[in-house]
This record gives sequence, C-alpha cells and structure tokens, in this order.
Amino acid sequence: MGPTLLPLYAQVKAQLIERIQSGEWKPGELIPNEFDLAKALGVSQGTVRKALGEMTAEKLLLRRQGRGTFVAEHTPESMLFRFFNFYDEDGVHVSPETIWVRSRSGAAKPKERLKLWLEGGERVVRISRLRGYGGRPFAYEEICVSEALFPGLADGEIPNTLYDHFQHNYGVTVTGGDEKLTAVAAQEQQAAHLDVEVGSPLLQLNRQTFSLDGRPIEWRVSLCALGDVHYLVRLG
Repeated sequence: MGPTLLPLYAQVKAQLIERIQSGEWKPGELIPNEFDLAKALGVSQGTVRKALGEMTAEKLLLRRQGRGTFVAEHTPESMLFRFFNFYDEDGVHVSPETIWVRSRSGAAKPKERLKLWLEGGERVVRISRLRGYGGRPFAYEEICVSEALFPGLADGEIPNTLYDHFQHNYGVTVTGGDEKLTAVAAQEQQAAHLDVEVGSPLLQLNRQTFSLDGRPIEWRVSLCALGDVHYLVRLG
C-alpha cells in the first residue's frame, strides 16, 4: 500500500470497493472473512473490520449472522424501498407501476453534461416514464444517463426499476444520491400526463445518483401528483 493521506482503514475500504467495481466480487457473493482479508492486505483485523463496517453502513455489503459478509445485491423490491420514499395514509410503502415508458438517445445538452460530468460530443439516453399507483397516474419522470455507460439501453426493454438493472446487466452499482424537493405548479403537458388541472400543485424531485467511484450516473426529474400519498424521510 503506497503512501497516502487517507487513514489506513480508508485505504483498505478503497481497495475493497475496487474489487466490487471491477467485478472481482459480484453482487450476492460471499467475500473473504476479516482474518483472510487482513492477512492478504497486510493490516490488522481491526482495520479491516472498520472498513467493512463503513461499507455495511453504506449498504455496499450485507452481513448475515452465522453466514458471513456478502456484496449487497440490488433487487426491484430493495431499490423501491430505498429510493422511492412515498407512503399512503396508513403508512404502507407505495410501489408504483409503469404505465408507459419511452427511450431515445442523442447528443448531451449542456445541463446534461454538467449533471453527468460528460465531455462535449458525448451522447446520453433519455427515458420518459409515467408511473401509476392506486389506479391513477402518480409520477412523470425524465431520466438521463450516459450512453457510453449504458450501451443499448435505449434499444431494449426498460424495466420498472432501473438500479437493479444497472447492477446486474451493466455492472454499475448505485450507492446513493442527492435529491432536491420543490413544490411546482403543473404545466399543460405535465397536467395531461398526470390527469390533473393545469396549475395543480406537484412535488418535483430533482435527483442525481452516484456510482461506487463517486461519479454521477443518473440525472432524474420526477413530478408527482401526491393525492393521499406523502413523501417520508426518517431522521436519526
């Protein structure tokens, strides 16, 4: 391990993340135990334990009592529960369904390049999607990702949940993101999609998600007609 300003456990963590990112450790795979990792990396078990603890807290790893530590595997259910924070009046988690979806590719626009850290001339895949809940349109989404990172995405079937699709079919793991919430009034096209009156209040979610190496991989803007649904953030 070369000289660096990072604490030793952070250096170990970076090396372990690289094993996931490179595909050496695949989603759902059991990783070596603390003793074997410490021996292979030339550090103490305590250092490895701290690195693994942070990765578990960040949901990159999953510890199973009596079985060991596994690379976290994204599933449609886990991704909806983690990244779709809507609940009904009874506190039941909302699981939306896709009503329709369209995808196409094209040259990245200036704001798309900014959001995805792209160079000039790069192309993106744009996905438009209407999602429903309880028999009514609920959320209209515009999603943008790099075409180089997700080749063929625009030509294939777009699943109801994307992040598990990214992990299993492209080897790209979403680790988290930033989401900004704003109240907006429905414009004519948005109102038509969501079956509401023009000027109706909508919740706008502006999201940027990141991969294991900290690079943005998705820019998503969602417009939601809440009705009897609410957005919930648990604190602490």
